[in-house]
Amino acid sequence: MSQDRASRFVVAWAFGPTEDEVAPEVVRLTRQRTHAQAGVPWLSDGRAAYHKAIRRVYRDPQPTGKRGRPPLVLREDVSLTQAVKRRVGGRVVGVEVRTVVGEPVACPCCVHEERLNGVLRDRLNALTRKTHAFAKQTTTWDALVLVCLFEHNWMRPHLALRERAEGLPDGRRYRPRTPAMAIGLTDHVWSWEEFLTFRHYQYQKE
Repeated sequence: MSQDRASRFVVAWAFGPTEDEVAPEVVRLTRQRTHAQAGVPWLSDGRAAYHKAIRRVYRDPQPTGKRGRPPLVLREDVSLTQAVKRRVGGRVVGVEVRTVVGEPVACPCCVHEERLNGVLRDRLNALTRKTHAFAKQTTTWDALVLVCLFEHNWMRPHLALRERAEGLPDGRRYRPRTPAMAIGLTDHVWSWEEFLTFRHYQYQKE
């Protein structure tokens, strides 16, 4: 995932039997939903699935001036850094950072993504262990995760995203911001009433 402050905005997700099977779909959806306009700095564990998917998805036609179909070339602005944990006896004793594609990221840590995984487990009963609240249908699972991610991105201010501002009420010095505010999708923190009454286009599965 991107390591800037806006990376806390969840762009795409997928679920399946294994991470190797869903990684290509996440990479494809991420580029599609960012208008396929530029590469992003990716960070992952040591799985080869991300390397293969990024090299396939982030290729653009490179005109050569010759007849025929132009070759596909990997974008120069996309990168992949892998942080691989080294374990001894089940305990983590070190982390190896690998620059697989492009330039290395400044902070090769998955702390924000792992924290989000913890948030999802905390808020969704279907993800907790020893639960009776199973999502027995795919549509139920999709609805649960999408609502939780919307709340995370649009309704919940993140302390790390706050910004200093003047003229705030009650003598406050910082304006709270959500991930959606940080990347310019909205100018305020949404409420549940606004979410439930907002007139939006019919969702089409991509």
